Order: sequence, then C-alpha cells, then structure tokens
Amino acid sequence: MNQQIASAYKNQQIMTSSPEQLTLLLYNGALRFLAESIIAMEQGDTQKSHNANMRVQDIVREFMHTLDMSYELSKTWAQLYEYIEHCLIQGNMKKDVAQLQQAKGMLLELRDTWVEAMKQTHVARAVGK
Repeated sequence: MNQQIASAYKNQQIMTSSPEQLTLLLYNGALRFLAESIIAMEQGDTQKSHNANMRVQDIVREFMHTLDMSYELSKTWAQLYEYIEHCLIQGNMKKDVAQLQQAKGMLLELRDTWVEAMKQTHVARAVGK
C-alpha cells in the first residue's frame, strides 16, 4: 500500500513539474541510481549494479539528446555528458568503482550548477515582476 502511495505521489510530482524541475528530478534520479550501482558493485552484486548503471546511462543519453545545440554552452555540456557516459560504461564493463565515482562527481557538479541556474532564474523573474 505504501508503495502505491509513493508511486502516485511521484507521478503527480512529475505531471505538475516545470521543465526545469523535471531536469532536476532526472539529475537526482541519475545520482540515486548511480549510488545504488556503486553500493551493489562494492557488495559484489554485479547484476544489480549493472541494472542501476543502465538506468543512469539512459538518463545521461536523454540529457545528450535534449540539448539545444544552437548554444555554444550546449557543446561543452554534450562533451561532459559523453565523458560521463564513457565512465559509466567503463565502470560497468571493468567493474571499476573509481570510474563510477568519477561519473558521480561530475553529475553532482552538473546538478548543483543546474540548481544554481534555477535559483538565479527564479530571482530574475521575481525582480522582473
């Protein structure tokens, strides 16, 4: 029953979120799955680690596909996402936690940058009113 309530809440959160908030939810999801992958790998559960890693890769690929490449900054972010994907793949294939940690650190920085951009945009909108 609690799982159903949590699922309903999550669906409602997704359906009512702005595009900016959805991106933040994806970052947080990627970081959660990556933490799960790292823990599972450290515990020797390679299948669980692999499954979680694949979910992170899906999110990173979604980020890459949705970049608006008409902006110069998007090219830099695309390169960062490509490197993160490389670390995820290498970490998964070689069972290398260090590669996964590298990806996690970069995703954390990108997520934190996104949060800061959201705050600045919110302030700019508030001042503009």
